[in-house]
Amino acid sequence: MTSDVHELQQAFIEAERRADTTALRALPADDFRSIGDQGSMLDKAQWLGKFGDFAYTSLRSSDVEVTGYDRAAIVRYVQRSSSVWRGQEMASTTRVSQTWIEQAAGWRLAGMQFSPFGNV
Repeated sequence: MTSDVHELQQAFIEAERRADTTALRALPADDFRSIGDQGSMLDKAQWLGKFGDFAYTSLRSSDVEVTGYDRAAIVRYVQRSSSVWRGQEMASTTRVSQTWIEQAAGWRLAGMQFSPFGNV
């Protein structure tokens, strides 16, 4: 189970890097929530909408840890990214926590939260 979730997490990262909204629409659960490193919360539609103004130029994950539970898994990792938002270049390093749940249609991302990692 944890290897399946780890593969999905990697597919999710790659879909984000490419701004592949078809894949990004399929992987999160309908009630998905994303909490940003400043505390803002986006639902699935808002999160998908960000890709109109936002694009990753580089996205890497490391120190990936997957913990499996009955029908859920928590993925924790460090994310290093370079991106452009509304014409402004940005770079960040954050600690990310993802919650994956097993539903009838398969594993779906229920939520993710970003925490500032400092100057690394």
